[in-house]
Amino acid sequence: MRIEYLKTAPDRSGRYTLRFEDGSILRLYRQTIEDFGLSIGLELDEAQYKKLLAAASEMSAKMRAVRIVSASNVSKRDLESRLVRKGEDPLQARKAVGWLSDLHLIDDSATAETVVRSCIAKGYGKARAKQVLYEKRIPRELWEAALEDYPDQSEKIADFLRAKLNGSTDPKLQKRAIDALLRRGHSYGAIRQALSELSLDTDDFPEEE
Repeated sequence: MRIEYLKTAPDRSGRYTLRFEDGSILRLYRQTIEDFGLSIGLELDEAQYKKLLAAASEMSAKMRAVRIVSASNVSKRDLESRLVRKGEDPLQARKAVGWLSDLHLIDDSATAETVVRSCIAKGYGKARAKQVLYEKRIPRELWEAALEDYPDQSEKIADFLRAKLNGSTDPKLQKRAIDALLRRGHSYGAIRQALSELSLDTDDFPEEE
């Protein structure tokens, strides 16, 4: 196959458009172009073309993986799943995750700790933190260590209730505030204690989860 066109400037994702004489198009990163010495007029036999496709797929998965990791905290499982959903070849997605892991650019233990710190900063209870760890596909064997020093949230619960209720004893407003705290992963017991400390009615509120 002969290369008919090779764009000289990359697109926003850093890829260069290459078109063969049969009209087929590839979008390649510069490293792949340089590795294969690609230029307009170059002829590729079938074996070379297959190698180019494989290299393009591998590089695509790697570069997309780097972009995802740079933008958000992800686990290895989550990253692999995202790559596949974005259209990357499953085998290349797995290899890209392994490549980043070898470079120490992705680490599930570190991601778990970052996720937990974020949950603490947002005033979430431990139950919500566990939910986020699950959603991030962090291996369960790493949860205990990440959650080991989870701080008491009593003061944050009280602050939340003060801000939402602003001194009101309206039962409907109180229920909305309680429901919001439950969604944040706080336990019934902790919420009940905060309500009691704020001298709010807890008669109809469960003592246990």
